[in-house]
Amino acid sequence: MELRTDSSDSALKVWLEALRPKTLPAGAAPVILGSSLAYAHNSFSTVPALVALICALLIQILSNFINEIYDFRKGADTEERLGPTRAVAKGLISEKAMINASIALASTTFAIGLYLVYLGGWPIFLIGVFSLFFAWAYTGGPYPLAYKGVADFFVFIFFGLVAVCGTYYIQTFTLTPEAWLVAITPGVLSMNILGVNNIRDIDTDPKAGKITLAVRLGLKNAKALYVFLLALSFLPSLLLFFRGYSIIILLPFLGLPLAFQLIKHLYTLQGRALNQVLSGTAKYLAISSVLLSLGLILASS
Repeated sequence: MELRTDSSDSALKVWLEALRPKTLPAGAAPVILGSSLAYAHNSFSTVPALVALICALLIQILSNFINEIYDFRKGADTEERLGPTRAVAKGLISEKAMINASIALASTTFAIGLYLVYLGGWPIFLIGVFSLFFAWAYTGGPYPLAYKGVADFFVFIFFGLVAVCGTYYIQTFTLTPEAWLVAITPGVLSMNILGVNNIRDIDTDPKAGKITLAVRLGLKNAKALYVFLLALSFLPSLLLFFRGYSIIILLPFLGLPLAFQLIKHLYTLQGRALNQVLSGTAKYLAISSVLLSLGLILASS
């Protein structure tokens, strides 16, 4: 692989930054939740859970790599961009190197995922194939989802419903209403990670032909959607409580102060400063998912 770095950036550091580690909770959270629900239903299985986690993280990284390639090709990562530095656009990693890395990562993910296919059969095979396809279709292909204002809905499907229910299924070989319900939390919060990113770039994205949901809605409505989705993330624990789970299932409500802080920053910060809200939303996704997972586990004890 061809790699170009300047004197201040080691090859390892550049590649680690290209992973976009702050986005990885979006890949890990639904697997943790699906596994916690399986534990609550006395069906937790360590190896399938770990393999599912590895595959989810690899797909998240793959999506980030492919995003680098196509945003560079489409001119979305310009000097006007307010987000973190993109390695391909800056010439720190060549496009060829990123393509090779993406192919290797996709092949590795597919190979590892065959273990889950062996356990769960064709439903898991379809989940894996469509997840890999989404990682590419997010910014690639003739209809790049991120450029058409529909990526947010697919984020909810894959980082919420598919990931949670798929993880739960591979350990229990069934699906329950609770699995679909729990999937709402990582789904809507992953949408908010993308939403903040698009709110930050609402003025620069259209110049590259990137018509995100935030661009379609406008700044005021995009911020209102963020608040609505943040509130919606509390719904699963509340409904589970009313379905008979003990009060411990309401642990996610401990995250309310952080949620209010994120809303305050969303409405008071602008431009590059919104990167604080972006990283804060990713942290909130991790915290909320851990609290809900603990609630599921403790409520079953």
